[in-house]
Amino acid sequence: MALATIPYAASPLLTPHCRRKVHSVISCQIDIVKAKQAPESTPSPAKLRIKIAGAWDALMRWSQRKSSYVSTSRRSSEAWAGVRKVVVFGGGSFGTAMGSILALQKSELEVVLLLRDEQLSSDINVKHMNSKYLQGCSLPHNVRATTNVAEAISGAQYAVHAVPVQSSRAFLHGIKDVLPPTTPLLCVSKGLEVTTGSMMSELIPSALGRCQPVVFLSGPSFAKEVLEKQPTGLVAASTDLQLANTVQALLSSPAMRVNTTSDVVGIETCGALKNVLAIGAGIIQGLGLGQNALAAFIVQGCSEIRYLVEAQGGKASTINGLGGIGDICLTCYGSLSRNRSVGVRLGQGEQLQDILASSSQVAEGVATAAVVVLLARRFRVSLPVLTGIAQILEGNISCEEAVNEIMGLPQIQGEA
Repeated sequence: MALATIPYAASPLLTPHCRRKVHSVISCQIDIVKAKQAPESTPSPAKLRIKIAGAWDALMRWSQRKSSYVSTSRRSSEAWAGVRKVVVFGGGSFGTAMGSILALQKSELEVVLLLRDEQLSSDINVKHMNSKYLQGCSLPHNVRATTNVAEAISGAQYAVHAVPVQSSRAFLHGIKDVLPPTTPLLCVSKGLEVTTGSMMSELIPSALGRCQPVVFLSGPSFAKEVLEKQPTGLVAASTDLQLANTVQALLSSPAMRVNTTSDVVGIETCGALKNVLAIGAGIIQGLGLGQNALAAFIVQGCSEIRYLVEAQGGKASTINGLGGIGDICLTCYGSLSRNRSVGVRLGQGEQLQDILASSSQVAEGVATAAVVVLLARRFRVSLPVLTGIAQILEGNISCEEAVNEIMGLPQIQGEA
């Protein structure tokens, strides 16, 4: 602003006296601008320690003020009031882990795992351990298993849905007459149905033939670490924020933080597509292409997921949170990731059918990849990385060919 007034100071229409005044004002303004732009001097190490401690103390005071409105323990007690039983649909690793976490929240709570496998059900009840999916991890005393649908659901105040996506429609259709329409579902299944392209938020009401209260849980969470009570952060997404807040209170503990959001589309899209991205991350690691390539690949994948989230009406900011980058990083880098493991073996030259045949657990990204291409066409979004992974899984191109094709795409200008 000061520099813009300089030409007026030199105007021949101004008297010498006026010019001196204008120059004086300009000098003051320039000094002010310089003062504002002058960087702060770096404090000494001792003063820096004091500043850091002060900032931390301020944060802790803010936390105490926020917590004082309604304490976490009080909210948890209110949420658990009247809850006597929870049923978990599915006895895989994550369903078992979630059932165990809920059981630990309230010792008198009855948690029932509904399974198809009679042998596994008996094994869990005798050994208090899911030897098939979580070997070596003991289950709480108040967790049991059954294959009887009516017995499992009867009297349950909440149901955790942990059935793989591709089996969910048939399962839910089969229990719709037994499951009360008011029983809230806590859905932890992530993926897209191959036959319809539906997300779980679309599949559930379609299979049940009605609207059901539902919260979608997502975030970076390996089942084994959840069961071991390692610090974990989740996000509960629902169009019913009051229900999401209740689920937050049910699950929150010293080892688990739960955020809430109404962006179901964003959370579900991130949760489904991160499995596909993780297969690609594994392929890069299996090919031995290095950390540079892996980082660039994940960044491009995150951008593509964000494009699809926005195209479907979700929030772009969702990918920045636990259900987005949090879950993506864990699944792409974590050694316990099933989808990443599939990719690593593909990159090392194994055939997909052999990989799937040798695994007892479902890698949802394999089925989801083909559907992603259909979504890209429907919403007119370009997804080169995710489409390349689908091409590999379909056997249309090799891992090496896909990498070369993606590296040969036009380079982006004007964006970081």
